[in-house]
Amino acid sequence: MFDDLYYPSHEVTPLTMAVIAQYDENGNPVTRILEKQNEYFVRHTPTKIINNACKFFGSSLRGRQDGTRGICGITHKAPIAVDPGSGMYFFPTISPTNSKCSWIAHSYIDQVNEGPGPNRSTEIIFKNGKTVLLSVSYGSMLNQVQRTAQYRYLLDNRISYLRKHDADMVAEPFA
Repeated sequence: MFDDLYYPSHEVTPLTMAVIAQYDENGNPVTRILEKQNEYFVRHTPTKIINNACKFFGSSLRGRQDGTRGICGITHKAPIAVDPGSGMYFFPTISPTNSKCSWIAHSYIDQVNEGPGPNRSTEIIFKNGKTVLLSVSYGSMLNQVQRTAQYRYLLDNRISYLRKHDADMVAEPFA
């Protein structure tokens, strides 16, 4: 890889499909960003990029993880809502404290398949046809997809309920 392929930073957006952990030619952690139409490399870990995205939307990764725990009790490898208003729900492939952790956007997944060969790997096919092969067991990946769907359902229901009943719950009267 060449230095001109790397962007100094990247903002996670509703077009971001995955934030993939990789290593450069010197063994340093880098991140491959997959978007609907583009692909970038950034010299930060995926978890740092996700934490920055959470901060951009007024929280932190820790805050989002605490929110997930409060809503549905998930404590390990918790899915998060970077921004529920724009449908940005991501889940980690392994512990976010591990530099090999990648983050996948739930809404872009089309299929999850067992990877080729006897090793523990999973292929994710996104809705636009792009694919990634991750060193995570198929069962673990399916579990993460299902837990994210559960969390997304519960949080979306809370938000919908508040929107329906917002006239009764206005914090300040209109002037």
